Amino acid sequence: MSTGRLLRTEALSWMSDDDNVTGVQSRGLILQPFWDYLHQNHHDLLRSTPFPVVLSVSTYFFFVGFYTVLDLLAPTWPCINRHRLHPDKPVTWPNIWTTLGVTIYNHVLYIFPATIAQWLWRPPTPLPREAPTFWSFFLGIMGCMVVFDFQYYLWHLLHHQVPWLYRTFHAVHHQYNQTFSLVTQYLSGWELFSLGFWATIDPILLQCHCLTAWGFMVFNIYVSTEQHCGYDFPWALHNLVPFGLWGATTNKLFTLTVVSSHHVVYVGSDLGQSLMWFNRLGAIYENLKAQCT
Repeated sequence: MSTGRLLRTEALSWMSDDDNVTGVQSRGLILQPFWDYLHQNHHDLLRSTPFPVVLSVSTYFFFVGFYTVLDLLAPTWPCINRHRLHPDKPVTWPNIWTTLGVTIYNHVLYIFPATIAQWLWRPPTPLPREAPTFWSFFLGIMGCMVVFDFQYYLWHLLHHQVPWLYRTFHAVHHQYNQTFSLVTQYLSGWELFSLGFWATIDPILLQCHCLTAWGFMVFNIYVSTEQHCGYDFPWALHNLVPFGLWGATTNKLFTLTVVSSHHVVYVGSDLGQSLMWFNRLGAIYENLKAQCT
């Protein structure tokens, strides 16, 4: 057998191995080493149906725990307190216990049974061999954020426009005019279920890689917690993203995040969570309506 034929035979044999082909195709994928590590060391955990819920809940309590520590330190640490939106109104232990109690109640009554149901009835999540490209990962998260923010805006608008919906489901979230991190999920069970459903279904609708879906869940929880945390740090997203495209209020009476402003006083256009496109369209509508009346 000639040397050329021998080399071709060896090449065909090597490429018939799926792992080798995957290795060639995966070159240049920035996230591939990280995905390979997860795939090889945590395969069963990642495939389990409770994993997304565990990831979401643990991420939420991590961020809330961080900001709650800041809340407790702020009264005696001026370097922290000067970044608070309401530096003269400290977060008290009764505030913490009340909001934490509702959060735990909702998780035990709604989230835990839903997790058990998924574990019993849903098949394990299939894990692809390849990681998403960096751009598909980034654009997938941004796409999910746009869809989620649109859904949230419509849901929020409906519950403020219909008095029965507001009294029955949404009013509990507005019991605190001064926001702090635990107010993020100080919600009715219906509201918590609705937001969780959209956060779960949006990556499926956009056909995202499972790593992108998990990245969106973590990022969305961070955004929601940051919007409610009651701080205006220089590294907050609404300070980093230019042109007021992220988290800036359309209410000119307040220099707060859009969520904090919305809790202080209801403005019909400040209903989105993070992206300002829908809020600005709402502001245009509110101005036109005021001019016509």
